[in-house]
Amino acid sequence: MSDAAALKKPPRSPEPVDQVQESLYAKRKNIYPREVHGIFAALRVLAVFALLGIYYGLPWLRWEGRQAVLFDLPARKFYIFDWVFWPQDFFYLVILLLIAAYSLFFFTAMAGRLWCGYACPQTVWTEVFMWMERKIEGDRPQQMKLDRAPWNAQKVLKKGGKHLAWLLFAAYTGFTFVGYFTPIQELGGRLLSFDLGPWETFWILFYSFATYGNAGWMREQVCIYMCPYARFQSAMFDKDTLVISYDEARGEPRGSRKRGADYRASGLGDCIDCTLCVQVCPTGIDIRNGLQYQCIGCAACIDVCDDVMEKMGYEKGLVRYTTENAMKGTPAHPLRPRVIIYASILVLLTAGLFYALSQRVPLKLDIIRDRAGLYRETSEGLVENVYTLKVINMDERHHVYRIDVEGVDGMELINPQGDVEVEAGAVLNLPVSVRVDPVNLTKASSELTFTIEAIDAPELKRVEHGRFIGPVG
Repeated sequence: MSDAAALKKPPRSPEPVDQVQESLYAKRKNIYPREVHGIFAALRVLAVFALLGIYYGLPWLRWEGRQAVLFDLPARKFYIFDWVFWPQDFFYLVILLLIAAYSLFFFTAMAGRLWCGYACPQTVWTEVFMWMERKIEGDRPQQMKLDRAPWNAQKVLKKGGKHLAWLLFAAYTGFTFVGYFTPIQELGGRLLSFDLGPWETFWILFYSFATYGNAGWMREQVCIYMCPYARFQSAMFDKDTLVISYDEARGEPRGSRKRGADYRASGLGDCIDCTLCVQVCPTGIDIRNGLQYQCIGCAACIDVCDDVMEKMGYEKGLVRYTTENAMKGTPAHPLRPRVIIYASILVLLTAGLFYALSQRVPLKLDIIRDRAGLYRETSEGLVENVYTLKVINMDERHHVYRIDVEGVDGMELINPQGDVEVEAGAVLNLPVSVRVDPVNLTKASSELTFTIEAIDAPELKRVEHGRFIGPVG
């Protein structure tokens, strides 16, 4: 259907929201989103290029002779440019996940489903798959006509070509995903020589078919039925959240009319009932029925409605980003308590993460006290505690470390190995003991401090605290 034909549809009465019913067991109807152009469509395309550019390009980026971003699970190393993280750095991942969560809360409270409309992987890959579909099968009317047509050579060629393009793109997506865990250049060479391991083969195929199925076949069903965010997003909305809305007071009653006609005299609103806002929606909803959980906030309906309003000579914004308060003429409150709280927590977490990373030392010392006995007395009459020091060198090169202890006057560290050398990424279990003259003990449990420092790199230094048990002097 052309845009001109769509504008000539006969008028119909609006359908109240409470009459819109949907069966959970109804057979899925194919959705053929119409291509749309406009400022929000351009922003979506820009987001697609930026995000997929990062995803597909990052594994090929080299950094100081190695892959810049690599999650080496067998070696338990996670390379991110200059940083090398270990399983002991799980703390940073927790902070990063909290930042991601509060970012979602903050942006949802401010402007609804921005994540879903512009940055969600399901949205991003679906945009690419729909672009390939349009290039091969044509726009919405041509796709619908092709699906209704009987099977013939042309239909087989177009359908087969589309699915082949989808599968090739999905396969490269799966290959890239595994390239974050196995050096991608090595992975590519092994792929060409058919020398992939079983786990690499499994994950390439798994991620490929997941991409092919989600973005090619399931599409809006993932957003409507599988994504939990669609179900609880309303808990983060309020009357000042910026959401996509249809201006019912201005648009109703809707109905078709000729361009330039005095539609006000006929008692009509600005909506010409062209249904283009429904035709461009990737989840197939009618935004004129109010905000629905199926809406992913992509703003395609805004772009197409503004285009129609411009052609009709009407003011744009019949469908627009706005708030419930603004629609009612009530003053908006962008800086409200929940937004301030989310923003404050987000700033604190982000600042804390950067501070922690700036102070991070690739060295860890764990103190494990011997629990076989509280203490023992030596032949010289000294009180002795036994410890196992676990030294973890999380640097990329080996170091020689010196270990000292202090805490009680006259405290002596017995370390038979002296200065210890620990290879890059290695863990050393070092048995030591600490002796104290009992006359210097004023209580049964005293605090002591172990200090470990790299002789060849004084900036690598850790201080950890432990307890010394003995009789009261």
